[in-house]
Amino acid sequence: GASAALTISNIPFGGPVGAVRVGYIDGELVINPTIPEMERSSLDLKMAGTADAVLMVEVGANEVSEEIVLEAIKLGHQAMQPLIALQEEMRREAGKPKMEYQPFVVEEELYQLVESRLAGRFIPALEETGCKKEREEALDALWKELLEELGEEYEERALRRAFEEVLRAEVRSHILRHGVRPDGRGPRDIRPISCEVGLSPRAHGSGLFTRGETQVLTIATLGMPSEEQRLDSLYPEEAKRFIHHYNFPPYSTGETRRLRGPGRREIGHGALAERALLPMIPPEEEFPYTIRLVSEVMSSDGSTSMASVCGSTLALMDTGVPIKAPVAGIAMGLIKEGDEHVVLTDILGMEDHLGDMDFKVAGTRRGITAMQMDIKLKGLNYDIMAEALAQAREARLYVLDKMLEVIPEPRPELPSHAPRITVLKIDPEKIGAVIGPGGKTIRSIIEETGVEIDVEEDGTVYIGSTDADGARRAKEMIEALVEEPQIGKIYTGKVVRITDYGAFVEFLPGHDGMVHISQLADYRVPRVQDVVNVGDEIIVMVTDIDEEGKVRLSRRAVLEGWSPEEARRRDRQGRKGGGRSGKSGKRTPGLSPASIGARARRRR
Repeated sequence: GASAALTISNIPFGGPVGAVRVGYIDGELVINPTIPEMERSSLDLKMAGTADAVLMVEVGANEVSEEIVLEAIKLGHQAMQPLIALQEEMRREAGKPKMEYQPFVVEEELYQLVESRLAGRFIPALEETGCKKEREEALDALWKELLEELGEEYEERALRRAFEEVLRAEVRSHILRHGVRPDGRGPRDIRPISCEVGLSPRAHGSGLFTRGETQVLTIATLGMPSEEQRLDSLYPEEAKRFIHHYNFPPYSTGETRRLRGPGRREIGHGALAERALLPMIPPEEEFPYTIRLVSEVMSSDGSTSMASVCGSTLALMDTGVPIKAPVAGIAMGLIKEGDEHVVLTDILGMEDHLGDMDFKVAGTRRGITAMQMDIKLKGLNYDIMAEALAQAREARLYVLDKMLEVIPEPRPELPSHAPRITVLKIDPEKIGAVIGPGGKTIRSIIEETGVEIDVEEDGTVYIGSTDADGARRAKEMIEALVEEPQIGKIYTGKVVRITDYGAFVEFLPGHDGMVHISQLADYRVPRVQDVVNVGDEIIVMVTDIDEEGKVRLSRRAVLEGWSPEEARRRDRQGRKGGGRSGKSGKRTPGLSPASIGARARRRR
């Protein structure tokens, strides 16, 4: 839509541009799959381009091979051609004449003058430096020298532009001709890598990933299922339990400025790293935690998003999250002049600025999980794309090896201060018994045991606590609330009512039964009150449950050591009396778990 509007307008525009989505479903590439189809797709590729070139690619995948991704890009570019042709037809039928504008261009005379002053000086200045700051200082010194010599004669803006163009030309030419980059590396070389885990004593997990002067610290935190992030969008997904945040503070680039809310970089890079890791997160049935990662960029000199992927993997493994496979990422670049080109591995910030492509790839040993490609050229052939993908895989495996030297697999146990989640499954009709009137029951369990409890509408109960004893007691209390009477099982109950022919005993929450006077003791009992009174606790056995749910109890069976069958046979009163079963599984009328104090959520 935006491309069509620009195409028919009088605004200068290099389009039209088309865009498509490509999925990989049951071994077949599918153009613009539906949302239900995407649920079965192992590839989610979004791309945009012109009639002649691919401009942008974003990928989320579940360990898809480089060959499939390349085929998807080729198919997607073909599929967008009708969209581009339609916009061209719109331009012919309804387009306005384009307005003329004069772009800023450095005069040839000024360019030649700056080149004569600085030619051959940029590369030695860069090679003599050892870090990003020194490179910047060396270039600043050359700029100040040029400004001092020509500043009075030429406008500073034009002079600066000429300086940058000469710098760009010399750096690119040196890479193409000699295969040497600004920091002295070859095209395939990766900067020194170091990895650390367990840096924060109180975080559930932490990982520090350093590559050259790019460094990212990732902190992992585990939470209860109810702490998932709620979503409000057009997509069916209503919540997510794996969350990655990326922060790029000004000190990471040696700057001082205000700390504001998340910007384009923070949101985009955070989403890219999250997309890369998501396929490797264990399902909720196996690991019922909400997982939050926060990646803090400590220092930046290119590819902090891929460093945050690596730092996040280290933090997850340090936490003990049983990820399916470790994930690493690498940023690739490209220098292309005419028919010559060089693909660069692990690009610096300067190479990103002066190059023709920013190509980020993340994945496991088996395949790609995320990719982002921004191309600055008007055309890039598929052979170069294939070369870049192959070179990125080689680098990714190298980075993975470095990470696994520090922590070869996820820790076998969660840290002692991380919550342990116990999962129970109860009859949904008994949620009301667990919650109680106005949430009274569940709050009393939480207060008494110090645990956190989440209840889902399908009857799944999550108990979270760092105290194993508290979690055990909470589990026992909930199980007692929802337990069904079992014939032959012995219970400790409380006498709640007395009649002439027996006593009614509550032996489970919401369940009581009658102990006939003949079953109160192992001798003849003249009066019920001679043995028990209201409020007394006694041990009883469930001897029978009739079709209406009435429960028959016996104290004598416990004293005599009878079986349920023998207790029923000796029950002189047969089935004349009877107790009532409170049907405790029924939910409190008119109330939902959420409305009466339980933290409940709907299963998605």
